[in-house]
Amino acid sequence: MNRQNLELFGLSEGATKEDIKAAYDNLRAKYLEERFMDGEVGNNAAKMLTRIEVAYNELMSEISEAGAADDSESAYAKVEELIKSGDVQEAQRVLDGFNERGAQWHYLQSVVFYRKNWMNESKKQLEIAIQLEPDNEKYKTAYKKLNDKLSYDAQNGGANQGVYRGQTVNSDADEQMGGNFCAQCIQCCYINMCINCLCNGCCR
Repeated sequence: MNRQNLELFGLSEGATKEDIKAAYDNLRAKYLEERFMDGEVGNNAAKMLTRIEVAYNELMSEISEAGAADDSESAYAKVEELIKSGDVQEAQRVLDGFNERGAQWHYLQSVVFYRKNWMNESKKQLEIAIQLEPDNEKYKTAYKKLNDKLSYDAQNGGANQGVYRGQTVNSDADEQMGGNFCAQCIQCCYINMCINCLCNGCCR
């Protein structure tokens, strides 16, 4: 919170709305009495009334914004837990209730779409998240992995999509958004190679 505003009210960081309101009321009552005095005292009181009004509104606004941010973080954490537990529909309902939709919202929406196997929609949401936070490595890594998966599925007719179900937002970094793609591809290719070798051996 603004330190000068806090000092004006004789408060320190961490002051509550109630603390600010009480300090504001005391100062306002003091300067309301002095405002009608003659000379410099009255002029100073009028200036101080304006100043404490501005300071009060700014501090209250800061507390409200901080509370809204905390509520958002709590809601995001709830969405992550719902995704982890597999309740995608409820996760979507919570996401739909957000008024502010920043990068984290679009990332979680992407994960929900991913769990529904809606890959193109998931990709679009990740692109928005990256536009909003271009330096976020988690979003960029997820986007690369999702593109790798889409490319692989396109080359294989989408037959391998089921391999990626069940991953969660709390999976290890190399498992999110198709992150164990490479390991699974290697395993799949190895099995196919073995089958081909067996077939070729039988036909000779």
